[in-house]
Formats: sequence, C-alpha cells, structure tokens
Amino acid sequence: MERVHDQRLSPVQAFLDSLHAKYAPLTEGDVATYIPELANADPELFGICIATTDGFVYEVGHSRHEFTIQSISKPFVYGLALDDNGPDQMMTKVGVEPSGDAFNAISLHKVTGCPLNPMINAGAIATTGQIVADTPEQRIERIIGMFARYAGRPLQVDQAVYVSEHRTGHRNRAIGHLLRNFEVLTDEPTATVDTYFKQCAISMTCGDLALMGATLANQGINPLTGEQAIRSEHVENVLSVMASCGMYDFSGGWIYNVGMPAKSGVAGGVLAVLPGQLGIGVYSPRLDPQGNSVRALKVCEELSRAWELHQFNPPYCPQNSRRLTYTCAQRNSSRTRHSAERAWLRDEGNSIHVVELQGNLAFSTTEPIIREVVERVGRPRGVILDFHHVTSINGIASRLLVDLARDLRRDGTVVYLTHTHLLPMLRQQVISRLDDPLASETLFRFHSSDSALEQCEDDLLKDRAAPQSPAAAQQFRDYEISSGLSAEELAVFARLLTKETYNASDFIIRHGDEATSLFLITKGVVGVWLGTVGGDGRRMSSFSVGTMVGEMAFLDGVKRSANVVAEGDVECAVFQVADFVGLQASHPVIHTKILRNIGISLATRLRKLNQDVSILSTQRA
Repeated sequence: MERVHDQRLSPVQAFLDSLHAKYAPLTEGDVATYIPELANADPELFGICIATTDGFVYEVGHSRHEFTIQSISKPFVYGLALDDNGPDQMMTKVGVEPSGDAFNAISLHKVTGCPLNPMINAGAIATTGQIVADTPEQRIERIIGMFARYAGRPLQVDQAVYVSEHRTGHRNRAIGHLLRNFEVLTDEPTATVDTYFKQCAISMTCGDLALMGATLANQGINPLTGEQAIRSEHVENVLSVMASCGMYDFSGGWIYNVGMPAKSGVAGGVLAVLPGQLGIGVYSPRLDPQGNSVRALKVCEELSRAWELHQFNPPYCPQNSRRLTYTCAQRNSSRTRHSAERAWLRDEGNSIHVVELQGNLAFSTTEPIIREVVERVGRPRGVILDFHHVTSINGIASRLLVDLARDLRRDGTVVYLTHTHLLPMLRQQVISRLDDPLASETLFRFHSSDSALEQCEDDLLKDRAAPQSPAAAQQFRDYEISSGLSAEELAVFARLLTKETYNASDFIIRHGDEATSLFLITKGVVGVWLGTVGGDGRRMSSFSVGTMVGEMAFLDGVKRSANVVAEGDVECAVFQVADFVGLQASHPVIHTKILRNIGISLATRLRKLNQDVSILSTQRA
C-alpha cells in the first residue's frame, strides 16, 4: 500500500494523528469475552486507517496489528452470495429489514422463517449457506479468496480464535438447525455453521479493512490491484444493508450522526464506506453494550463531521459536464491534408462531432450530455466522446453512454470513446451491454480523440462527391509545393525529384539528422513523432498525399527535430536542398514560387494552430 511517510506535510495525516491522540486515553467499554480467545486482546490497541479510491492509505497507531474480522465478514460474504445467486434468489433466503435486536438474536420472519437481514448472526449463517460450493472446504476457500481480492493480499484463518468460537458457539448451532427447520438451509447445518465460524476468524489489519472499504467505494474494484472483488451491480445492495443494519440496534443513530454505510465486529474493528471516495478502518477492542468499538464510533463521527463525509450531504457536483464541443468543420485533426480536402472538410465536416466530457459523471451530469448529443447532431456521420477530463463515472452514467453509443451505431453513425483507459467501469459496461465483440473493439479503437477524428475525416473523404487526392501521374500539378507553376516550370521542377519507397514503420526522417531534402508525399500517409515512435513518444501530426514534410529544416538548415515514419506503404518524391539552391541561379522565378508555396504551407499550419487555440479556449463550458 502507498502511505504518507512525512506526516508534517499532510493535513490529512495530521488530523488522523490528532484523532488518535485525542481518543487513545478513552477507556470506556470492555473487551468481548463471550468468545474466550477475544478476551486476550490488549484493550490499549488502537489503529486508524483511511484508503482512497485511488489506493492511497493513511494510517496511525496499531494499523498493522492483526485481529479477526468477526461480523465485518457478513456484508462481504453477502456480496459473494449475491454474485452467486442474484438478489431475487437471496431475498427468498434472507431479508433486508433492520431487526432492532442484538447481533445474536434469533430474528426470523414469522411466516417464512427467513432471517430479517444478513447482518445478524441468523442472516449471516443463512448467507454463508448460499455460497456455491461442492464441499465445506471449497466454500471456505472461496470465501477466503474473496476477502483476498478485497484486501489485495493472501489471508488466513486465525486457528486459535476459530477453535474458541467452535467450542462455545452453541447458540449459533441452534440458529443453524432452526434455519434448516424452515428450509432456509437445505444442507446439513453443522458444516455451514462451522464455515461461518471460520469466516469470522479470518485475520486482518486495520489497513486491510480500509482498503476493503475503498474497494466497495470504487464500485467493487480493488484500487491497488485493479481486481474486481464483487460485481459492480451488487455493490449498492451490500452498502444498503450496511447502512440500515450494519451497526445492529445502533444503526439508526449511526446513519444519523455519521452517515456512511458501516459494519462492526466484536473483535473491535469498524469499517465505514463513503461511496466514490474512501474507506475507513478503525480498530480498538473496547466495545459498548451494542458490541461496537467505543473509540471507533468516536473517530468515525468526528471524521464525518470534520470532513463533511455524510452521504446525505454530498459535495456540490457541477451540472455542466460538457467541457467542449466542436465539429470537424470547426476544427480538423492534426493530419495535414491537401487544400482541396481541407476545403471539403470545411463544407461537409458538420456531420462529425466531438464532445469533451469533464468531472464526475452520474445520472444528473450525464443526462444533459445525452440530450445535447441527440438534439444537436441530428443524423451525424461520426460522434467522438472524449473522456480525458472525466475524473469518475458510476454505473448508470456508463450504461447510459454505452446505450447512446449503441443506438447511434444502429442509426449508421460511427462512434468512438476515447481516453477511457482510466475508466474500467465504462469498459465493463461496453463488454456487458454489447453482444458484438467487434463493436466493443471499435468503440475503443482509438486512445486519442485526434486519431479518432482523423479516421472520421478519412471516412468522410471516401464519399464519392469528395475531391480526390492528387496523383503522382499528374506530374505534381496539384501539389502544394507546385501551385502556380506553369507547365514548363513544372517540367523543370519534376526533373529534379527522385522517387523513394518505404514500408510500414520505416523511418523517412530521424531526429537529429542533417536536413538535406524535402519529401513530397505521393502515396500513403506519414506520421510525425516527438520521442520514441510507438512508445513513450507522441504522434504530433501526419501528412497525406499532396503535402510536404521536412520543410522547416529544409529552409533553415537546422538538424531534424522529429521522427517521420511511414504508416503503411509510402512513396515520396524527394527534393534535395542543393537542387533548390541551384534553382535560384538557373530558374529564379521557379525558386521564388516554390519558396512562396513552402511559406504558404507553413502559414496554413500556423493559422490552423491559432484556430485550434481559439476554439479550445473560448468554447469551454
């Protein structure tokens, strides 16, 4: 786990330190004794941990001391049972209503005999019995494996505590037989109750608890390992029963004062979750009469108040999640194209739309985006949804945006979702909601919006009404560099050019080379890269047929400043610096026209850059 090491630099760490110092002298409550082994706990042990949804852990005190999870296991095993059976099936075995009774009360529905909720012992034993397994050994292995996914490390049962629970757990065995009587358990109950003893005796640290909470806060994805610990659609079910029943008959007071889903255990642990933000783990063995850690209650209440963590007082979420929208007619990709193609895109590019999203995406911030896309685009050729500035996205926002993409595609629109590599929730929804694997791959085909826009432009230019790129057979008449040359002048110029061919990934220009030639693209596309090609470097632009590359160093003689690489089969007409200089003496008019055309090409790119800056700086919401 990542941790803050210099607490002087972090106000978060400093506040946790102050809380620990404040409540460490508190001696109210008693260590649990009904399980004999728990009575051996040192009552002075006290640790606090906070884990964020990006995996950062703050800790103070005895945060790495191991203790048994006890009843904190209940919501997590319930989540595993939901994954195995689904909510509807689980509702036939265990309810979700608060009991108002102690954790070991025999609270069963008067008619069905089902436990009232999975947070009391009766409900937890019933839940353990729903974990799919062929043998008791396989069942506990699955449970331990599930906890390992939450904690991000291997875990094991504390054998001494397990034996102590096994020897004294007669009331739980009675509950098991009662559940079998009502057919809530369908197998022999003794083995199920024994598995329940083992799950309660799994050993963890305060830091593990916090990371488990952060995993629930992160839609079931462990923020350190990236592993899915529980299906995201079941996280809300788990958090709901934690909020209503997790603190037993103090649950009402807890949700009123602290406002976070939570679960306590009689070994002294308390886990709290603030969805979308963090998990809290506190350990202190002294318990109040309800079986909750006295120090942990104080710490969580003060954290909630000081940092405004109450879930019913959420931070303000700006309503406008649209950062920027533009069409291809307003802003082209970084591909440098022939003037005829640029003119076509200015006229027809309104059918390609780019929408940049920002902030936290939930229903309230996603619905306006969907409305705007539907209302503005009409029947577009292409829509690019850019998630580069999105900080988080929840399940419903992901589903809505995936459904929008699916419906647009059915209507004949090409859709790309870009900059999504940090949004696993969105990718999961695409996989689960689109039956066609090819369609899923297409949505994520491009990492950057610029590459996606370039592809949309290529698709648009394939339209039969679009101008065709100039061909080498036309003796360069329509190329940028030869604009304004007469037939005789063009013939003179063409005799100075030599043909070069390149395969995909071949270097045409290397960074640091001497500038001895200018390259006219006669076939294919070339990419311009800063840094390592295809690695940590960045593709800055590309050039297609009819354009030229390498003209800056060609003019000023400075060594090459970038790499230029063939993207597929490429042919170039190469114009040497020496021949250009020679034209000044032999054909000064041709030399002047070519020099002017190179200047116009550079000015065109500068003008595009200015236009891009204007759009990006003035149209943001």
